[in-house]
Amino acid sequence: MSMSKWLHIIGIGDDGLESLSAATRSVLADAEVIFGAARHHALTPSLKGERRAWPSPFNALIDELRDLRGRRVVVFATGDPLWYSVGARIGRDIDPAEILYHPQLSAFQLAAARMGWSLANVETLTVHGRPAEQIIPFLRPGQKMLILTQGHDSPREISSILRDRGFGPSRLSVLAHMGGTDEVRFDGMASSWPHDVPDFHTLAVECIAEETAAPLPRFGLPDSAFVSDGNMTKQEVRVVTLAKLAPRRGALLWDIGCGSGSVAIEWMRAARDARAIGIECRADRRALAVQNALALGTPGLKLIDATAPEGLADLPPPDAVFIGGGLTREVFEAAWKALAPFGRLVANAVTLEGEALLIALRSEFGGDLSRMAVARAKPVGSLSGWKPFMPVTQWSLTKGGCAP
Repeated sequence: MSMSKWLHIIGIGDDGLESLSAATRSVLADAEVIFGAARHHALTPSLKGERRAWPSPFNALIDELRDLRGRRVVVFATGDPLWYSVGARIGRDIDPAEILYHPQLSAFQLAAARMGWSLANVETLTVHGRPAEQIIPFLRPGQKMLILTQGHDSPREISSILRDRGFGPSRLSVLAHMGGTDEVRFDGMASSWPHDVPDFHTLAVECIAEETAAPLPRFGLPDSAFVSDGNMTKQEVRVVTLAKLAPRRGALLWDIGCGSGSVAIEWMRAARDARAIGIECRADRRALAVQNALALGTPGLKLIDATAPEGLADLPPPDAVFIGGGLTREVFEAAWKALAPFGRLVANAVTLEGEALLIALRSEFGGDLSRMAVARAKPVGSLSGWKPFMPVTQWSLTKGGCAP
């Protein structure tokens, strides 16, 4: 074994050593220290290396591994160690040049094969150690999902989410212990899920909407989807704002003056794993943002009780910034300094003073300036007429690739 590859992260199936190649079994036979969950050790009783359980908290595993650098060390994972698994977490803290990954068929691949679904057309999600509400942005008629679950209660929890949103007819299949001698399958509907299932399983969901359901789009939510005190970025302006912010996978947004959270929530729904921090000094509006985040499937929205620019000092650097409230030159300068290279900044103003500031900032920093006037048709007696909203002035710009 090359000393540069002292750490082996091995994906294993429910059939234990039989799921591994001869080369991987040889690595295990020579391993000095073997980390794994109880089920991993139970699947490999013949191994001679020192057995260690995953420590708690899990982050302590990194310190233990570093202390073992240079020895022959194995960490077990289930299935593919780089797909919602321990391998990616370890690779963030230990140089991947020191790690050799041994992939196994993932639970998603096995489940897709059992269901006869093309994996390319399926949303693959996990609620293991995460709120189940994060499946909500993916609910739409005909959508197929494969979900790594938390335990035996997950199908009931997910069924409840589906029912509450008009997807009671959806078909669910629990696929447990795939590839092992105890493999078993349970089928049912979200409206009446009847089964007690094993902890270790993958959940397949085919979304079917009731006739009266009103599925929400992933992006461009109606204002009625949010609870608010009336002060929120309206749908038409919000769509343009999000387009200028350009959400992308894993990116972090600062939503300064986030109010009820509409922009931050749409940002998180628009791209997988997108993150957002809402800076809001009013407790009543933060409470609305929490309620909206849970209802709309972005439970990871982080809310900060602070005012800007003071509250921005200790936050992780953003990939995008939206200034929807509390616009001042000092707030802009603090956000612009923190913004990552190639990041986007968008600021909206409805007052004459705010518009004047945006015009002055544009003359100094460049960017695009636009003015949006939105009107919606409303009843006027027995007829209809246009009801205008306050015009919004919007400034957007992209930071260069060099340091500020």
